[in-house]
Amino acid sequence: MNKKKMIRLTALVGVATATGVVAVANQAHAATTTTTETTNQTTNASVESTQAAVEAAQSAFDTAQASVDNAQANVTSASKNVTSASATLSSAIANKKVATSENIASATSAVSSQAVVVASASQAVSEQAGIVSAAASVQASAQAEATSASASLSSASANVASATSALSAAEAALTSDQSTATNNLSAAESAASSTSAAVSSDQAAVDNAQAAVSSAQAIVEVQSSDVINMSAAYITALKNYLANPSSANAAALQEVAKGADYVKELQQKFKSDASLDVVDPSDPAVQEALSVYAVNLINQLRNQYGLTTAFGASANANVAALDFVKKYYDDKDWNIFGTTGSDGQGHNKNGLDAYAVQLNTSIAEDAGSGLTTWVNGKATMATTTLHNLLYAVYSDIATMLFDDGGTNNWSHAQSIFEDGTILGTDGFNNVYLGLAFDKYGYAHYELYNATEGNQLGNNAYSLDVQTAAQTLLANAQATLASAKASLQRMTTNLMVAKAAVVAAQDQLAALENSSASDSAAVTAARTQLESAKTSYQTALATYQQKEAALEKANDELANVQASLEAAQATLATAKAKLAELEETVANLTNADQLLAAAQAAYEQAVANLTVATGNLEAAQVDLAKAEAQLALAEEAVEQAEARAEIATQVDQQLNGSNANDRQSAGQDATSLKTNGRSLTATVATASAANPKRGADQGRLPQTGADNQEASAMALVGLGMLGMATGLYGYKKKKLTK
Repeated sequence: MNKKKMIRLTALVGVATATGVVAVANQAHAATTTTTETTNQTTNASVESTQAAVEAAQSAFDTAQASVDNAQANVTSASKNVTSASATLSSAIANKKVATSENIASATSAVSSQAVVVASASQAVSEQAGIVSAAASVQASAQAEATSASASLSSASANVASATSALSAAEAALTSDQSTATNNLSAAESAASSTSAAVSSDQAAVDNAQAAVSSAQAIVEVQSSDVINMSAAYITALKNYLANPSSANAAALQEVAKGADYVKELQQKFKSDASLDVVDPSDPAVQEALSVYAVNLINQLRNQYGLTTAFGASANANVAALDFVKKYYDDKDWNIFGTTGSDGQGHNKNGLDAYAVQLNTSIAEDAGSGLTTWVNGKATMATTTLHNLLYAVYSDIATMLFDDGGTNNWSHAQSIFEDGTILGTDGFNNVYLGLAFDKYGYAHYELYNATEGNQLGNNAYSLDVQTAAQTLLANAQATLASAKASLQRMTTNLMVAKAAVVAAQDQLAALENSSASDSAAVTAARTQLESAKTSYQTALATYQQKEAALEKANDELANVQASLEAAQATLATAKAKLAELEETVANLTNADQLLAAAQAAYEQAVANLTVATGNLEAAQVDLAKAEAQLALAEEAVEQAEARAEIATQVDQQLNGSNANDRQSAGQDATSLKTNGRSLTATVATASAANPKRGADQGRLPQTGADNQEASAMALVGLGMLGMATGLYGYKKKKLTK
């Protein structure tokens, strides 16, 4: 009989037991109730019993599952051991093949050699360790000294701070009156200094103005007295040459010019005072005087020559001359005559062309030795006094007339006496002269054709030399008077400022005498501060020295430690290689033993794997059995729970009919449900007045009113039987693991 059939038979027996109680035909309703409760207790006990069986089956199943898992792990481990043993066996076989006496001897020799290397590396490590120890000792000492120096520096810094605070307190103790007096003295001294500088400036202005007056006075005397006279023969020869520059006319002109003793004439005619002050040739007033002087000399010559058109002089022409000479001679280091007169660069023709384009006019240039004299054939610069400047202009113009033969072909004279053209170039209808001296002392006479466009004739000078000179003198004298008046005012102010300084000094001295103790405290505090600063600087120098020594010791320690680590790494490498070589020797020497051990280990691993595999299969069989037992136990629980539910419903049905209320015949429909099915029983209500006991017990009732209650119990029994037979429809619970 299988277990399912056994479970179902048990269910039928349980129902029969419950219905058997109905055999008592005349049992009272109370007795029927008691029998039903007994049935409920029985079914509940059955549920608890089957539930305990499930728990036991579940425990057995878990134990079987753990056994399977453990057996599986043993199989996996044994399989790995077989693989490892197989590899070891293969290695032992290969080792056995190479374990010849020659290979063993060679490996043994390699071990000996490597042992020497290891010993040497070990010795190097020991030696380096000693060096590191010494360096560490030096570093520790340097660290201690640096720490001590740092503490000393901190102390010195604190002393400086304390002394600074003490000085501040001492200085604050001085009265505000003394501070005010000190400020007053500084202000008075500053005012006196400024006034003194103003006095010096005004004195320089007076000196300059006095020099300007002297120069103006000299110009007044000179302008109207200097004249260059040409002889009638010279004029005739010059006109002939300019009309026809033949060699014969050139020789005739040279002959006439040679006879003129112009040097002697200059000495006789030039009356300028040689004691005049040094002046700046680029000063506008001086430049005006020189250009007017030169133009008047030239216009006198042109008048003697018979020309009616005159040259002009202007400030604009002078400015243009200064600009041209600076740009194309001074800035370019262009020496027109050189140091010997024959090594010069001559006129800067490219510069003349460029400047003519810039000013949009025609330009001609004459040049003279100016302030340069020739001593032993070399050029020297004369002092730039007004006397020398005027003499240079006079000499240059005279020289252009009487000593201009040779390669120049009288071009200077031609530039002075042509009308409307210069050196064959047209466009000189309104000639203005600009005069400038270069840095070598040579004079440049720039002849411009002035137009409304280039404005070179603007700001023209008056050629009335006497009036111009007098105006120049009057202006210079007015400037001198103004400078003297300013000097007088500043001198008076300086006296007042000096008096204020003396008063402020007296006030400060009085206050200093009355606060001698405060001043002494300030002095002492300053002395203390200076001493603290000196100590701080000493401590700072010591600290820096010790820090440098510590840094050096740290670096040295780091270096030797690195060397030690390198030596240790070398030793470790040598030892590893030695161990590898020794292992090789051992493997070769013990090749037979290693092979035998590997073979045995392999065979044992295979045997262990076989055992583990058998254990796994047995555990799997036990697991299958435990799983089946668990399934049967769970199905029994379900059936027991169903029986308990039927008993509960029967009890509720019976308890719902009270014996005292059954006085009339009738029928109640009661629906009993189990496992999705509906079972209906018709129950007759018995009369309470006709109970029978005794002889009727032990048999089933057949007819009569006395048998109504028993019939009802029988119907209940049938209902339970029907519900029990419904258990066939339950399915086995699926195991979930």
